[in-house]
This record gives sequence, C-alpha cells and structure tokens, in this order.
Amino acid sequence: MTTGSTTIDANGTPPQGGVAVSGRRRRVIPGFGLSLGYTMAWLGLIVLLPLLGLFVHSAQLGLDGLWRIWTEPRVLAALRISFGTALAAAAFNAVMGTLVAWVFVRYRFPGRRLFDAMIDLPFALPTAVAGIALTALYGPNGWMGRWLESVGIKVAYTPLGITVALVFIGLPFVVRVVQPVLAEVERELEEAAATLGAGRWQTVRRVVLPTLWPAVLAGFALAFARGVGEYGSVIFIAGNIPQVSEIAPLLITIKLEEFDYAGATAIAAAMLLLSFALLLLINTLQSRMARGERRGGG
Repeated sequence: MTTGSTTIDANGTPPQGGVAVSGRRRRVIPGFGLSLGYTMAWLGLIVLLPLLGLFVHSAQLGLDGLWRIWTEPRVLAALRISFGTALAAAAFNAVMGTLVAWVFVRYRFPGRRLFDAMIDLPFALPTAVAGIALTALYGPNGWMGRWLESVGIKVAYTPLGITVALVFIGLPFVVRVVQPVLAEVERELEEAAATLGAGRWQTVRRVVLPTLWPAVLAGFALAFARGVGEYGSVIFIAGNIPQVSEIAPLLITIKLEEFDYAGATAIAAAMLLLSFALLLLINTLQSRMARGERRGGG
C-alpha cells in the first residue's frame, strides 16, 4: 500500500534498498554515481597515470631493448636481492608479527601499552635514521655486529643486513593488521574446543589460525610491498656491492644520475610487473581463504 509519498509492502516495510517516493525508487545513500566518478578520476590521476607514463617511457626501448636491460647480470642480481630479501623479511614478520599481536591481545603485563605504542615507531622514524642506527648496531664495530662476526655471522653489507632492515620497517604492518582481527575472535569457540578435548595447539591450529590467515596474508602483502621499494633504511646497511648487496631501487637511482632515464624506467617497470604479479597471487589466496572461512562458518 502507499502512505503519503512512501510505498510500503504488505508487511509494512519499505522496499529493500531504498524508499519509493512518488513512484520513483530512491537510494538510501545518495550520490553513489558521483562519488564513484570522483574515486575513479582521483585513482587515475594519482596511481594509474604515473604508472602509464612509466610504461610509455620504457616502451621507447622496444621489446628487445627492455629484454636486454632486464637480462643484464647486474639488473638480475639487484632484482633477486630486492625481491628475495623482501619476501624473507615479510615471511619472518608474518610469523613474529602474529606472535606479537597475540601477546598484546591475550595477555596483560606491566608496560604493555608502552610496548604496543613502540610498534609504530618505524612508521614515524625517518628511514635514513633507521638505516644509520641499524648500521651502527650491526656494523663490524657495532654493539652486536662485533659479537656476531666473532662467531662467523656478518650482517652489515650483506643481504642479511638488508633483511634485518626490512624486518624492522615491516613488522608494524603485520601487527596492526592481525591485532584487531585477533581481538574479535570469539573466545567461546576456543573454550568449546577445549571442552571437547582439544589440546592447546589443536585449538590454535584449527580454531584460531583459520580465522587469522586472511589478516596474516594481508599483513604479509603490505610488509612485502613496503620492503620491495624500500630505500632509506637499506642503503646504509646494504653496502651497495654490485651483484652482492645492491638493491634495485639503488640501481634505478644510479641510472638516473647517469641520465639513463630509459634504463631506469625499464628496471622500474620490471619491479612493477613482478610486484603486481606477486601481490595478485597473495590477494587471490587471501580471497579464497576468506570465502572458505565464510562457507565453514555458514
């Protein structure tokens, strides 16, 4: 039936998705088309247009020129170091970041809020300052570097040092993504599993972790994406030895200083394509895990 200008169905409720006014269906949230247009335009100007310019500039080399640059031993080594260390650091942070988030959410101890706030320090600390501090700490004459080198472990000026720097700047991404999800996990499910005879590790593996996996993967992806393009915190501790500890962002900077803009954009395009492929794979896994969790919960 119709009351005033609002159409009401037989149950006395307005139609789903909006209100009919004078025979016309009105959306509950107006301006969707306009806001979508602004969003796509802003995304195109800020993200898509610079990336398009990158590919257009690198396309001037042609496929043969791009392949020649991409297959140079120095470029391959730099890409391998950048992506290898970023993946290793992100994997380490996925484990340790989840453990840190678990401690912050499930336990109460003196200084918990202080330590929780300190997790965000890598966000606020300039990356160059972090790199200098890590080099002073893990260098041959550093507080920890001298002891590690005495047992045959060299950190500074090696890929291991790069990984340490990426762990430092990537840890907050995992902790801040996993922490709110862990806080919302229903404790009743864990108690029910314990009541049914499940051990502590069985409960964690079969009840808690399936809920956390999408968030852990999201934190892993963010830490990896940050690590691939990191420059400031890595440049000091890396040592910048070609084909040993030289990262791809540094090689791009060197190309720019040599006015080899086409070569710089070619390396950047390779990094972009590899990063996009890996992030697409991670997001696909995350979506499948989330769908599996919803089906299991339903």
